[in-house]
Amino acid sequence: MKTVLVTGGAGFIGSNFLLYLAEKYPSYRLLNLDKLTYAGNLENLKAIEKRENYRFIRGDIADSAVVGKVFAGEEIDWVVNFAAESHVDRSILMPALFVRTNIVGTANLLNAALTRWEGAWEEKRFLQISTDEVYGSLGETGFFTETTPLDPHTPYAASKAGADLLVKAYHDTYGLPVIISRCTNNYGPYQFPEKLIPLVINNALHRKKLPVYGDGRQIRDWLYVEDHCKALDLILHKGKPGEVYNIGGHNERTNLVVVKTIIGYLREHVDPGITEDLIAFVPDRKGHDFRYGIDPAKICNELGWRPETPFAEGIVRTIRWYLENRDWLARVTAGEYQEYYRRVYEER
Repeated sequence: MKTVLVTGGAGFIGSNFLLYLAEKYPSYRLLNLDKLTYAGNLENLKAIEKRENYRFIRGDIADSAVVGKVFAGEEIDWVVNFAAESHVDRSILMPALFVRTNIVGTANLLNAALTRWEGAWEEKRFLQISTDEVYGSLGETGFFTETTPLDPHTPYAASKAGADLLVKAYHDTYGLPVIISRCTNNYGPYQFPEKLIPLVINNALHRKKLPVYGDGRQIRDWLYVEDHCKALDLILHKGKPGEVYNIGGHNERTNLVVVKTIIGYLREHVDPGITEDLIAFVPDRKGHDFRYGIDPAKICNELGWRPETPFAEGIVRTIRWYLENRDWLARVTAGEYQEYYRRVYEER
């Protein structure tokens, strides 16, 4: 049995990963440390919240005392660090917040693991969840590999690159058994509607304008969140400490194509009044990278992972999930999901 500390487990990818682990490894003890910012929603985890092997801890990884207390009170085997400020637009407005959470918070976790594990870490793992944005921007050809130099262009990407370098340094200096994963754009259930796909779905359902940066020709490689969870599972169980694994879906689309795909499905299946007339081109984001694309050959060849969900299938599954969970969507956009914590955890 493993005790797994998942930080940021109430967020989009973190909650999907906890649900995945709980289903596949019912004997594992799961600890969820989350600050519950605007994007953290415990409703995502209702399916497992009453299980004896799951525990939620409200706390900020940027608070070293909180992190130290968690490690002191638990025999943690594995750390999976999802906790991060991740929205590029917010990083442009509030870069210091991203440094605090993404770099200082990661340092606190590393220090606690180093102290608590005290060199007896043969079976320990520290998995840092990172992003392809640390590599910068690609032209129309080529792909990022694990040896691509880091070249971040936004405060968000720079803060994640800084955290990655710190994680690597703890392996090189102390021998801490760290692994770094870098993924492409995730999509799927429970994603907060500040990101492109749920934002477009939500706005379209309300006949609101659909903002598209620049000319919409920026290219992203889209990875269905369940495929990402399966990759992380393999990395934890079979990955080699000190290594980096890139996780990509080979599902490249321009932002404009993604938006039009969503419009097409909703127009056909939900509301014929949802048309491309809703698209509103807006001034481009500062530091906007043109293209991201990952070569996942390493994780495919060494660990046997393959992306299973083509974009055409994954986007339909995602749209249907949001259509079936409109109440969830309404609550998160209204900020009411914070009340869930109060009702469940403070009024008991």
